[in-house]
Amino acid sequence: MQNGMNKQMGNRFGGLLVWSLVMTMGVFQAQAMADNTSDTSPSRQCFSDAKQAYAYLLRQQNAPTASEVMPININTASEAELTTLDGIGSSKAQAIILYRETMGQFETVDDLANVKGIGEKTLQNNQARLRVN
Repeated sequence: MQNGMNKQMGNRFGGLLVWSLVMTMGVFQAQAMADNTSDTSPSRQCFSDAKQAYAYLLRQQNAPTASEVMPININTASEAELTTLDGIGSSKAQAIILYRETMGQFETVDDLANVKGIGEKTLQNNQARLRVN
C-alpha cells in the first residue's frame, strides 16, 4: 500500500513539474505573440524546449541587479539610495543622514560604524558598494 502511494505521489509531483515548465514556456510564447514583434531580446524570446526556458530563468535569477552593483557615496546618498544597501532600512538610512549632518562627512567607509545600529557585519556585506567620495 505504502509503495503504491509513494509511486502515485511521485507521478503527481512529476506531472506538476512538467505542467509548471509547460506553463512557463506558454507564458513566454504568449508574450511574444502578444507583442507581435520579431524582437528576439531575452525578455521577448520564445524557447523551443523547457531546458532553454529553465536556463534562461536561472540566469535572470542569478544576475546582479543595478542596486547590487551601483556604488553608494555615503556622504551624499539620499534615504532611498541608502536603503538599497544590504541590512539598511529606512530608520538606519535616516540615522546615517542625521549623523553626517551633525558630525560632518564620513572620512572613511569604516566611519559608518559610528552610526548607531550599523555594525561590522553591515559594513562587510556592503563593502564593495560603499564610497566616501
